[in-house]
Amino acid sequence: MQALLLQCERFRVVRAKQVNESGEERTREIIQHPGAVVILPMVDDDHVCLIHNYRVSIGRTLLEVPAGTLEVGEDLEVATRRELTEETGYSAGTLKKLGAFFPSPGIMDERMHLYLATDLEAGEAARETGEWIENHVVSWTEAMQLIADGKIEDAKTMVALLLYDKLRN
Repeated sequence: MQALLLQCERFRVVRAKQVNESGEERTREIIQHPGAVVILPMVDDDHVCLIHNYRVSIGRTLLEVPAGTLEVGEDLEVATRRELTEETGYSAGTLKKLGAFFPSPGIMDERMHLYLATDLEAGEAARETGEWIENHVVSWTEAMQLIADGKIEDAKTMVALLLYDKLRN
């Protein structure tokens, strides 16, 4: 059983009851999210386009891969292409799904779908009003070093880069 606590434009918060094996009941507050797409845009075989993205929740800019929330019922590839163009200006000739993951299952049900974008063509970004995003193209070696040095702190970006590093080797 769930009780709605908060309804927002992109997510909602509910209180859910859980009964364990011994019959004890616990309540948990859960963020219900429609999911998101995460894009790893490879400019060429050895360069990736990251973005500097200001995050209001932490009051600072992070180095990330582009990503975006799914619209209800939206096709994953359509959303991936939309978000890639909106945030970076690139359009992808080829998309390949690398996997999906839950970024924070202790508090929310959001599932992120990770896509590799290749055969990129540069164009104009169509960023949403209020987004403070800037492209930052780096070599693959530099991207791996940014993780090792703690300069990439965003989990979805670490997952995307490290998974693809494993797949490409």
